[in-house]
Amino acid sequence: MVQIIAGRKGKGKTKHLLDMANNGIKAATGSIVYLDKSSKHMYELNNRIRLINVNEYPINCSHGFIGFISGIISQDHDIETMFLDSFLKLACLEGEDISDVVETLKKLSEKYSVNFVLSVSMDAVDIPKSAQEDVVISL
Repeated sequence: MVQIIAGRKGKGKTKHLLDMANNGIKAATGSIVYLDKSSKHMYELNNRIRLINVNEYPINCSHGFIGFISGIISQDHDIETMFLDSFLKLACLEGEDISDVVETLKKLSEKYSVNFVLSVSMDAVDIPKSAQEDVVISL
């Protein structure tokens, strides 16, 4: 499953994402991974959640990002949920169509039973029609 938290920059998407991750770890039987563009939120996350600073890796296109996600999934078969803060920046999709990447995440989710929660810096009405049903929070 892919869930999207949508809203313009500064609307509080990260707070919702952090809360969802910290609440999710309480009932989790597997691993939870939080991907971000820095390590800034390290102390706001439960210590059982793995924080990955994506900027430490040479990702410069959306295909590279999907490969990165696939690599994380392949090395830990117990991942239940991946939280992706600043999704557009992480996936190199700023100003681009997110449809294909979201569709690929849905396929990965089905195949490997990993849920994805994305923080997307755009209004819900601007999200492509194919991903509209995935919006769970619109700020």
